[in-house]
Amino acid sequence: MATVSNPKASLGGQGAAPFLQIKQIVKKFDDVFAVDDVSVDIQQGEIFALLGSSGCGKSTLLRMLAGFELPTSGQILLAGQNIVGLAPYERPINMMFQSYALFPHFSVWDNIAFGLRRDGMPKAEMEARVEQMLELVQLKQYAKRKPHQLSGGQQQRVALARSLAKRPKLLLLDEPLGALDAKLRERTQLELVDIIEKVGVTCVMVTHDQEEAMTMATRIGVMSEGKILQIGRPSDIYETPNCRFVADFIGSVNLFKGAVDVDMADHVEITSPECRHYVSHGITGTSGMTVHVAVRPEKMSIQKELPRDDERESAEEVGFNIAQGVIKDLAYLGRLTTYHVKLDDSAAVVKVTHTNAARHDATHLTWGDRVYVWWCGSDVVVLTR
Repeated sequence: MATVSNPKASLGGQGAAPFLQIKQIVKKFDDVFAVDDVSVDIQQGEIFALLGSSGCGKSTLLRMLAGFELPTSGQILLAGQNIVGLAPYERPINMMFQSYALFPHFSVWDNIAFGLRRDGMPKAEMEARVEQMLELVQLKQYAKRKPHQLSGGQQQRVALARSLAKRPKLLLLDEPLGALDAKLRERTQLELVDIIEKVGVTCVMVTHDQEEAMTMATRIGVMSEGKILQIGRPSDIYETPNCRFVADFIGSVNLFKGAVDVDMADHVEITSPECRHYVSHGITGTSGMTVHVAVRPEKMSIQKELPRDDERESAEEVGFNIAQGVIKDLAYLGRLTTYHVKLDDSAAVVKVTHTNAARHDATHLTWGDRVYVWWCGSDVVVLTR
């Protein structure tokens, strides 16, 4: 997954006061916790993504930021002001919905001008602001068109321009690209980030699409059952997940359940039914404890021959981090191939991703081939929960 990092990723500095503070927010519907004691600090200019599956609480949290839901308890501070008691129209916040909610009988120009007109902005200032927004989203030539005369991507940009026209302090995006097809979504992700960066607005977005979050966000909060399990940069979330749920939810991962045999400051040895694992870094754990070893499919190697000792990352890893099995399935996806390997003496099936760098691949691996699967100890993440 390619990540387009916001250049403002470190803006505000490490010691700067957070622009948006969500403090111990709880939302209960009857006796069910939709949002359960969530606290997040977001810096000015960040694009922060709430990522999770349907029903995890991310949309409820977004609606509380917008003022459409009241928290059961907790505070929401925007630039130091507690906004929990404010009505939606009193908050310096705009929200862009998945459906875009454009007025079908209005032109593009009038859709963007709608909020400004309602606020009683002087005509000359309003016209200048609308023209500025049209220029920002590159739709000046479409100003007189109605929404049905635009493509999905163009409609999305109109909705964004309308949301930004009032210069909100905080922009909320609810599944902003969910209505677009895959190709258009990929291109529009980059356009959307570019526009948000130019304006410099702080943004909180909700999505269930991992790639969308990884591409657009400065930081991601992964949610499950009303709680945020991990917050970090896209690379941190992907490379160093803090639990099995995050490891499995973000991308694809192979998980091996095992027990710690050797627990040293510079390495760990773990035994699982599939093989013995050598981890070339220490963990916070104890000898004998049950853990899960996580290895991403693209960090595994696959070949018919036993790898030579000099192919291993270090001499200490010889005999570790290797398993043999049979290719039970494969998926050719053009730029890469994913192999599903049933390991010997185990019910485990691991996924190995091989990049098709050459037009005619020399590996010639196919269904039924016996293969070795191996990986480096530095690519292993040990999960204790």
